[in-house]
Amino acid sequence: MRKRVAAVAAAIGTGAAVASAGAAGATVTQVGMYPGINFGLVTNYGTGCTYTARATVTDTVAPVTFYDNGIAFGVVRPSGGVALIDWVPATPGPHTVSAVQEPVAPYVAGIDLRVGEGVHLGYACVVLGG
Repeated sequence: MRKRVAAVAAAIGTGAAVASAGAAGATVTQVGMYPGINFGLVTNYGTGCTYTARATVTDTVAPVTFYDNGIAFGVVRPSGGVALIDWVPATPGPHTVSAVQEPVAPYVAGIDLRVGEGVHLGYACVVLGG
């Protein structure tokens, strides 16, 4: 009986160690942006238009924090190794959209985008400048 209890305790300890090691290795490996049906001559990204930011992650449970030029704009939990969130740029010019996976963020992945002036046309945006 004591051997069985010791074996169960060892298995639980090993499982906890593996689980905590997985959290320490949580990493965002890639960040991308879906432009949807928005379009422009210089850039497809415009102010006031909605886009979908995507982060590919190594941990399918830990939350992912998204940033626009260093300012957090949302936290989501990934699904199947991918975290998706809406992004609506407020200002024209250069933007760096990045993401980190909590609780330990050893690596930050990002994408650099130019944002122009968005003009809504129904479900789409025409982007001027950029």
